[in-house]
Amino acid sequence: MNSSVLFGRIWRDYLARHWARMAAAFVFMVIEGSTLAILAWMLKPLFDKVFVGGQAGLIWWVGGAIFGLFLIRAITLVINRALLTSVSLSVAAEMQKDLLAHILTLDGTFFQKNPPGALIERIQGDTQAVQGIWSTFITGTGRDVVSLVSLFAVAISIDPWWTLAAMIGAPILIVPTVLVQRYVRRKTRQTRAEASHRATRLDEVLHGISAVRLNRMEAYQSRRFDVIVDRIRNAQIKTAATTALIPALIDLVTGLGFVGVLALGGSEILRGERTVGDFMSFFTAMSLAFQPLRRLGGLAGSWQTAAASLERIYRLFDTRPTITSPAQARTTPPPDTTIRFDDVWLSYGAHPVLQGLSFVAEAGRTTALVGASGAGKSTVFNLLTRMVDPDRGAVTIGGVPTRDFALPVLRDLFSTVSQESALFDETIQENILLGRTDVPEQTLRRAVTAAHVNEFADHLPKGLLTPAGPRGSGLSGGQRQRVGIARAILRDAPILLLDEATSALDAASERMVQTAIEDLSVGRTTLVIAHRLATVRQADKIIVMDRGRVVEQGTHAQLIGQGGAYARLSRLQFSE
Repeated sequence: MNSSVLFGRIWRDYLARHWARMAAAFVFMVIEGSTLAILAWMLKPLFDKVFVGGQAGLIWWVGGAIFGLFLIRAITLVINRALLTSVSLSVAAEMQKDLLAHILTLDGTFFQKNPPGALIERIQGDTQAVQGIWSTFITGTGRDVVSLVSLFAVAISIDPWWTLAAMIGAPILIVPTVLVQRYVRRKTRQTRAEASHRATRLDEVLHGISAVRLNRMEAYQSRRFDVIVDRIRNAQIKTAATTALIPALIDLVTGLGFVGVLALGGSEILRGERTVGDFMSFFTAMSLAFQPLRRLGGLAGSWQTAAASLERIYRLFDTRPTITSPAQARTTPPPDTTIRFDDVWLSYGAHPVLQGLSFVAEAGRTTALVGASGAGKSTVFNLLTRMVDPDRGAVTIGGVPTRDFALPVLRDLFSTVSQESALFDETIQENILLGRTDVPEQTLRRAVTAAHVNEFADHLPKGLLTPAGPRGSGLSGGQRQRVGIARAILRDAPILLLDEATSALDAASERMVQTAIEDLSVGRTTLVIAHRLATVRQADKIIVMDRGRVVEQGTHAQLIGQGGAYARLSRLQFSE
């Protein structure tokens, strides 16, 4: 993506809405930049009329005017710095918000390919990398360009030939500038990619800290992290050194220019063709032009650094979800909640998961899915909620294809309790409410009691306001499951999906959680994934899956009587 396209998109999407503050900052920077030229111009009468001409009365006028110029510079500096900082921080904040909101719309396959650490680096690291470029650009186009133009105007008004001599080496900057820009952009891309790897490594190590310690992987993980950090450091050193090349070349060109001016102008002054005031005014103008020229020379490198991050950000924005609500979406729940899979096929890449899966789960009844790992049971839940779509075949609820529902309407049909309830680093109450603010206290208390959360929460110092800890680490497995069940009760959806909800619990916790689940299932269409057959004996229908197909279905007694796959699995489990 070239620079003009990138700048056009960032202007349209973010900068344009802050044009008023940017324009005000630009005006103040123009004022600030023009003071340097006025200062250089005032040195001519200071030297010619005061120091050489001996007009002592003018010294206070000239001195007062110079002080006024510096006062103006100080005031305009504070104002434009505040305005530009406000714009930079606002753009970065808006970009971070938009990135997260966009990422949350993407499909499950996107998150399989992009680990959390890499996405965190996109949202934080890349937006911060471009945060300061706007103030740098506005400063460059405002203060520095105005300063440079006005100072050169003063220099040319004094002597155009001296000015030409000062700029004699400028053409040699063209080729190095182009090469530096390309190199900096390439190295910055590498640095941002490695920063994503660093964030991913940190995320995995810190979330898997127990496994790291138990397997004595501290040194191994540290070495892997060290390699990534070293690559980032080396790339940043090369980028910084290369970026400094243009200002360094400007220094050399400026030095050559001053030698040329001394050679040309020195003899004229000695012959009396030029005054000392002319030379000092010219020399001051060119000296003051030195710093804005160096800053503008470094601007190309700064833009290439920001452009590399902008490319990564816009690649993410340009990633579109494939699972969306249809144009004419159904916005009402179906008349009943009978679930039907009709010849459903699904593959992940070259790996087939479902191969002609067909079954019916009747409304208001409990249907269990059993079978070996990899049989496709969890994929059934993903298809129902449209985390994925089938390659072919139909999935319907109440006779309505899941593709026809608006996504929020479809997902409001389900409450889910999984093997490991996903808890956030919030209070227990917030983990149950999940951001809802319309739940009366009595309704919340009923859900807490029905899920047996009160049996442990009431004994905590802060009750439901006790923090659950990162990923719910402050609670036991059984307590986390009960919080998950309380969520499902509060959600009060017509379809309940249970994915190994009790498999990781001890006997006491399992009995308590199982009781809460049985109460929750009453009157709901319930699908249960289970490896342990003891938890699904009472299901209205048991569906046995193998390699993405239904191989048997019926009640527990019927399947035992058939002596097939379920009976063999039952004998194996219960004999153990």
